[in-house]
Order: sequence, then C-alpha cells, then structure tokens
Amino acid sequence: MDTIILASSSPRRQEILKRMNIPFAVNPAEIDETIPKEIKADEASEYLAAKKVDAIYRKFYSDSYSGWILGADTTITYKNKIYGKPKNIAEAREFLNTFQGKTHKVITGVALYNISTHYLCTRSSVNKVSFAPMTEQEIEMYLETMEWHDAAGGYKIQGLASCFISRIDGTESSVMGLPMFELYDMLKEQDYKFSV
Repeated sequence: MDTIILASSSPRRQEILKRMNIPFAVNPAEIDETIPKEIKADEASEYLAAKKVDAIYRKFYSDSYSGWILGADTTITYKNKIYGKPKNIAEAREFLNTFQGKTHKVITGVALYNISTHYLCTRSSVNKVSFAPMTEQEIEMYLETMEWHDAAGGYKIQGLASCFISRIDGTESSVMGLPMFELYDMLKEQDYKFSV
C-alpha cells in the first residue's frame, strides 16, 4: 500500500490510520486557522482540512511525487458559532457551561489529495454530541484534568469527558478526528490499493 502523508500531528488520527492498516508519515501543517466570513460554520472544518493539504504540498512536494496527502480538521458548532481550542482555562469553562445539558455538532472535515492525478476530494462528517447537565463542581473537576488543553470545544471525547456525554449521534472515529467510513470511501473512489 502507498504511504499517505498525514498533515497532522494528532495522536488520535494516527491511531485511526493504524486501525485501518494504512501506512503513513506524519508531516503537520502550520496554517492560519482564521475562517473567512464567507465560509459557513458547518463548512469550516472541510475548508481547513483542504488548507492543510495545500500547505504541505506547496512546502514539500512536487509533481514528481506520486503519493497522497491527507488533511483533517474538527470543529465544534453550537447555534452557528464555532468553538475552537480554548485560549485558557476560563474560556474552556465558558465552553463547558455552554455545552452542558445541550446538544452541539462535532464536524470533521477530511481532504485527500492525489498528487499523481492532481485530484482533491473533500468530505465532512457531521455528528451530534449531547452533554448531560453538569454541576459547577463537575466542570471544575474536568478542567483540572487539563484535557481541555489543545482540544476543540475544550474537551476530549476519548478521555474523561465521556463521563458527561449522554448521547452521540454519529461515529466515534469522526468525533475523534478522522471518520473511517468517509476516508475509506474516498480512498476506494480514487483506486487506492488496500492490502489483502
């Protein structure tokens, strides 16, 4: 199987590629994650995933390379507002207070670029995550874990936040940051050769 360049340093995305037995090399993209005003909240993750792929291609690769570049981005939206990575603990607390007792969307955008054919494919996987009502003490207890750090929306579903998530409508891999179904379908569509 061809090695895929993963434009992310996310351990969760690496774990999902390992689950799928896809060989990969990590090459994180450094991009400005500012969302242009004309991009809707539900389209932001797909936009950023494509931007990561473009950044890696322009920096490291040429037309002589015949591989694949994979970008992914996860955004959390509630009432058409994007909740990114909290800047500090106060903002993480604000996010959790907003989400507790309510349902928000976790959207993971995926971009796959086939360098040999110059074809970019993008998809989004939309999931709904419901938090149970949380007491102030529970929010503070969670913040003390530091899981909120570097996590979209201020929580990590694969960590202790699961104690407060009452329902997920979607797939675990998508909420973790790389939807397996969409990725497999994109690779299959582009005739990626999976090993038997």
